[in-house]
Amino acid sequence: MNKPVPSDELIADEDGPLYAPRKKVFPQSVSGRFRSIKWRLMAVCLGVYYLLPFVRWHRGLGAPDQAVLIDFPNRRFYFFFIELWPQEIYYFTGLLVLAALALFLMNALGGRIWCGYLCPQTVWTDLFYAVERLVEGDRRVQIKADAGPMTAKRAGRRALKHAIWLMIAWWTGGAWVLYFADAPTLVRDLATFQAPAVAYVWIAMLTASTYLLAGYMREQVCVYMCPWPRIQAALTDEWALNVTYKYDRGEPRCSVKKAFDTRSLGEKAGDCIDCNQCVAVCPTGIDIRDGAQLGCIQCGLCIDACDAVMTKVSRKTGLIGYDNDINVQRRVAGKQEIFKPVRARTVVYASLITVVCAVMLYALMSRTLLDINVLHDRNPIAVRLSDGAIRNGYTLRFLNKRGFDRVIAIDVDGPAEAKLHVIGADSVTPDRPMIVLARDTTTELRVLVTAPFDEKAEKSVPVTFRVTDIGLGEVASATDHFVLP
Repeated sequence: MNKPVPSDELIADEDGPLYAPRKKVFPQSVSGRFRSIKWRLMAVCLGVYYLLPFVRWHRGLGAPDQAVLIDFPNRRFYFFFIELWPQEIYYFTGLLVLAALALFLMNALGGRIWCGYLCPQTVWTDLFYAVERLVEGDRRVQIKADAGPMTAKRAGRRALKHAIWLMIAWWTGGAWVLYFADAPTLVRDLATFQAPAVAYVWIAMLTASTYLLAGYMREQVCVYMCPWPRIQAALTDEWALNVTYKYDRGEPRCSVKKAFDTRSLGEKAGDCIDCNQCVAVCPTGIDIRDGAQLGCIQCGLCIDACDAVMTKVSRKTGLIGYDNDINVQRRVAGKQEIFKPVRARTVVYASLITVVCAVMLYALMSRTLLDINVLHDRNPIAVRLSDGAIRNGYTLRFLNKRGFDRVIAIDVDGPAEAKLHVIGADSVTPDRPMIVLARDTTTELRVLVTAPFDEKAEKSVPVTFRVTDIGLGEVASATDHFVLP
């Protein structure tokens, strides 16, 4: 029978902290397959982030030649051969949908592999850890120094470490602003203190955030700040591969000598020798042998550490590996392992990704570079002229996405015998106005549509404005209504 808990103890528990105080984590360096993968991905991710603003892409005379550029003053987004306008914000919506579906698919296949290998917090924290080990030594040296008094040598190393961290953080913030202006020009302006003040403000904020998140908060970001671990727990299923301690093979834990003696007596001894190397290399400081945990980012470093130990003690590797609980239970029952990367969940995610990509690609390839929008006058909506004719006014907005000027013709379809007149623009053909649209700009025109009064006509008739590029033959149209007073 359980002993009742005194009320004062319950009150003490309720008044306790909402989260556990942080314990310093000193991850040990490790080598192996997954560590090599992380090094390579880190090099690729950092290389793309830091160097991409300097890649050039020729777009023609007068257009920016930076391959990836977010041009706020001109309201453009350039990505190599793609140029997006503010009116095409739906492409960014599609990219967000794709990113979410890709995360869901990765989770269904391999758990939090995004967190372990590609998340910016992981990549920069990994880089900061590498600098820390290079300057202050590996795990044992750091633990011993942290427990001892501050010496001049230790203070010098710590100052050097923080100086390197700040340089990395500063260049991280500096690289970010290069995506919003011509990179070589902005670098020169920053160096000569001629850049806009907003650039220095953003660099300072991003330097501080990178320095704090990667240098100090580290695993706290993953455990307390990031929402993805909570979302992932709701999306995962029993077939997803996660970094798993195979307790069916590892338990009961014994030292090498004790395991030998236990087996010689015909008793079972697990392969785990309780060396704690899996804990020592974990960047979040968890013990994978305790099962699935919120702090596990699925980086696989404990797999490398455990495999190295198993090799040294002449035992089979893979005591820790990407696995699922179903296979653990099957091995206990003496059944063969089963892996199901292709199942309903992954097929649905992959299909949705394919559909979204296809829709976006079709929209991108078939989009027109000539566009028109129409806005009907509100006051007055319609005017009756002295000869009895009816006139409606409209504002037409033309969008020329080409990198050169072009001549367009404007036609109107709607009321019988309707005539179109453009206010403030000369045309050599009054019956079919032709105007010049400047390159890469939006042009607004005020137009009047006049039609004879017809008593049998409906109160509101659809009217379509159609523009045609005389040289290229591109056509765009927009529809509104022609109304009677």
